[in-house]
Amino acid sequence: MVINTNTSAISSARLLSESSALLAKSLSRLSSGSKIVNPEDDAGGLAVSLKFDAQINRNNAAKSNVLNALSFNQTRDGYLQKVQKALDRMSELAVLAQDVTKTEDDRALYDKEFQELVDFIEETAQKDFNGISLFTNTDLAITSDSDAKTFDLKGINLSATQYDFSSVGVSTSAAAVNALTAVKAAIDQLATDRATVAAGNAHLTYVADRLSILNDNLVASNSRIKDVDVAEESTKFARYNILVQAGTAMLAQANASPQSALRLLS
Repeated sequence: MVINTNTSAISSARLLSESSALLAKSLSRLSSGSKIVNPEDDAGGLAVSLKFDAQINRNNAAKSNVLNALSFNQTRDGYLQKVQKALDRMSELAVLAQDVTKTEDDRALYDKEFQELVDFIEETAQKDFNGISLFTNTDLAITSDSDAKTFDLKGINLSATQYDFSSVGVSTSAAAVNALTAVKAAIDQLATDRATVAAGNAHLTYVADRLSILNDNLVASNSRIKDVDVAEESTKFARYNILVQAGTAMLAQANASPQSALRLLS
């Protein structure tokens, strides 16, 4: 029995300090919802989590680009639907103008409508989307992943030869025959162009879905690294809390032990 050095109290104080630190860390994890409160908690996990966070953000940016491209392409298809209606009416006018019971004045009226529809198609060819031309020969490079890899969205050119009606009309029966041939060629081209746009929409939708699935899995993996398991951590918290209470009681008991020496001195 000694008085100057209370080894039991020193040991109890050290264990109480360790339990208190574990309790404080567990409390921080539960209150923040994060398994990594300080970098030293899991240095490797923190590094991987940072990379996941960056890739997730890049994927979100790529998905935003893809969805904007999808809106662009859907706008193109909307305009092409109207061009299709115009061409349908133009072909109808070309056939009506070949009616032998029609006078030249009648054909002039048909031609007036025909030329208005030609102007409509030419005007549509000049439309843009946020300053980007909707109808051009140039393919558009669309980002498809977090590394900014791209695929080409095919260009649609409404100024192509097949859509050139600058010298076409239905003012005469002979002109109407030529007009019908030109309009049928334009309809064939439009069918190809609308199919191209539809294929582009499907491609864009698949890419957007792929990015969503990838992000779901990245987020899940990232969560396993940095998010605290509340059930598990609550169990640890209860254990540390009991250890702190027990350590506090034992430290008080250890501090009281040297008082026994007083009995020997009295």
